[in-house]
Amino acid sequence: MTLEEKAGQLNMVASFRAVTGPGEIQEVDESIRLGRVGSLLNIWGREEVVRVQRIALEESRLGIPLLLCHDIIHGHRTIFPTPLAEACSFNPALWEQTAHAAAQEARAEGVALTFAPMLDIARDARWGRMVEGPGEDTWLAAQIGAAKTRGFQGKDLNFTTSLAATAKHFGAYGAVTAGREYASADVSERTLLEVYLPPFAAAIAAGVAAIMPAFNDIAGLPMTANAHLLKDILRQRLGFKGVVISDYNAVAELLNHGVAQDLFEAAVLAFNSGVDIDMTSNAFINALPLAVDRGRVSLHEIDSSVRRVLHLKERLGLFDNPYPRDPSPSKIVKKDQDLHRSLARQAAQESIVLLTNKDQLLPLQETLTHLAMIGPFADDAAAMLGSWASAGHEEKTVSFFEGVRTALPNCHLELIAGVDAIKEDISEISHALEACREAQVILLCLGETAEMSGEAASRTDIGAPGAQRALAEAIFNLGKPVIVLLTSGRPLAAPWLFERADAVLATWQLGSEAGHALADILFGAVNPTGRLPISWPRAVGQAPIYYNQRATGRPTEIGVHYSSCYIDMLATPQFPFGHGLSYSLFSLLEFSCLTPLVKRGGCVEVGVRLRNNGSRSGEATLFFFIRDLVASVARPVLELKGVKKVILAQGQEEQVSFSLAVEELAFIGRELDMTLEAGRFEIFVGQSADPAGLLKQSFDLSL
Repeated sequence: MTLEEKAGQLNMVASFRAVTGPGEIQEVDESIRLGRVGSLLNIWGREEVVRVQRIALEESRLGIPLLLCHDIIHGHRTIFPTPLAEACSFNPALWEQTAHAAAQEARAEGVALTFAPMLDIARDARWGRMVEGPGEDTWLAAQIGAAKTRGFQGKDLNFTTSLAATAKHFGAYGAVTAGREYASADVSERTLLEVYLPPFAAAIAAGVAAIMPAFNDIAGLPMTANAHLLKDILRQRLGFKGVVISDYNAVAELLNHGVAQDLFEAAVLAFNSGVDIDMTSNAFINALPLAVDRGRVSLHEIDSSVRRVLHLKERLGLFDNPYPRDPSPSKIVKKDQDLHRSLARQAAQESIVLLTNKDQLLPLQETLTHLAMIGPFADDAAAMLGSWASAGHEEKTVSFFEGVRTALPNCHLELIAGVDAIKEDISEISHALEACREAQVILLCLGETAEMSGEAASRTDIGAPGAQRALAEAIFNLGKPVIVLLTSGRPLAAPWLFERADAVLATWQLGSEAGHALADILFGAVNPTGRLPISWPRAVGQAPIYYNQRATGRPTEIGVHYSSCYIDMLATPQFPFGHGLSYSLFSLLEFSCLTPLVKRGGCVEVGVRLRNNGSRSGEATLFFFIRDLVASVARPVLELKGVKKVILAQGQEEQVSFSLAVEELAFIGRELDMTLEAGRFEIFVGQSADPAGLLKQSFDLSL
């Protein structure tokens, strides 16, 4: 290979399809012929994939196939709930299944690599991109990272249904200043190692093929040029052997960061810091050959990066067959479409969180004869897709209205928007009120559009936008039963809404089967099981908010002035991490620790007796937390260490056991290495992180 051809393997360009950042659409055919392109972004479909691969194989000197990449975040043709919504299921098997289904559909259309899973811990609801990630908890994010990697990649990347996964954004992207997209993050190395990087370690342990550095800088060092994190931590400490791919145009944006004076310097800095593939900035292809001549970049290092890229292409089977694997990929999709739609419905069911349910209004009776569906999201199929909907189509998406109409074909349904989703116009509220006059129950569909969350969609006001509050207040004043359905990519701060509504469901952005899944929950065909993977704030001023904070010298005490509180609002969230109601009623009767003294290499064994006091069978979700009472470094008041899901029939009791390896008690010590210290620990079990609902036991660790 010539030096330019080697640089070409490290160059990713955008195809004719829509791009995800600034820049012009590029003419790529001639560059492919010249061997100046190794990867192509935003391309799928048999006709176009075959065309560009034939150029690479038949018209370039070396005939190296292209690596075709696309953002398959939560589905390709079949759209599953957005990642934050799907995290509510606390179901690793489901996360793996939906990733596998997405990989199957995308690979059938020629895509070989996806830029997922997104594993950014997000604790600030102003940041719109939290919709794409796992929520606030490190343990949960690690489970999702491993499950999604397994689902996308399968047992072998050479399988026709496998897709190379890219864990992103390494690291601390969710800690951007003021929740503002692309802004700086200033976190300690301890926090990086303890909070933000373990999900990536889990994905690496599961074999993730690629890693993408974040856009942001950390304490002044942009991640695209952060050799310490990309080499010392990622390569050495975490043992990553795969490909590092920059984010869109991120190498060129080192100029904006102020750490490179021109594109040549940016390319040298990014490559020497550990980036293998430059996405869309054309910095590597233009600068690396010259940088080698000038002694600024090692040819040996270029060869190492090229080998990593070629090895990935080999693992994907692209050298044997770079084309879509079936003569008619649409047949593959059609064959499994029913299965994928069924899976999408299940995922949506498990993503819905019942936040409030006064007087047990839900589930609704199927004998209802007159319902009103009011609000801008009542019949908005596009909003159900959320951001990163890939090749999903609005016309194949089930809206809330369609789902309810299908479930109750003999019920009279009034449908009216009432207000625009964003505008302050209240002129249509009177029509909405008129539509509600005869309704037995009102389904009020509020929230934010798909464009109001996701990348570059930060908000300073995380309440219901536009005139939606005015509509809601007018509806509440009718005195009829009102169920609120919240469509969003983040928690919406609206205490007034939870106070006045008879029931509220967090319906997020549920994907292709949104309406059917909603109807299943509303009318009791499915008992809700969704639990919040985030703490739901009362107001934007609480951000960032999360359950596992450190105690501080003056811990939060309601009514105590000189404690860690606000003078105008409670410090606690509207709903705690793990919150979610059921149509069943579960109680924890006993909690015991069977190992009051444990040693290195042992396990902490606890048991809890669980009872279903409700009138129907249901699934309980139990969260197990620990607290290290005295340590060399202050520890959080709660740390999640495990989740158990238990199905109980009406009146049934069951003894539930949980085992925790002593090694799971280790933490990042004073010297920034993993430390295990003797001492007393508390272990808790509950149905959320709400301290009032936790049962506690203690044990001692002896070393």
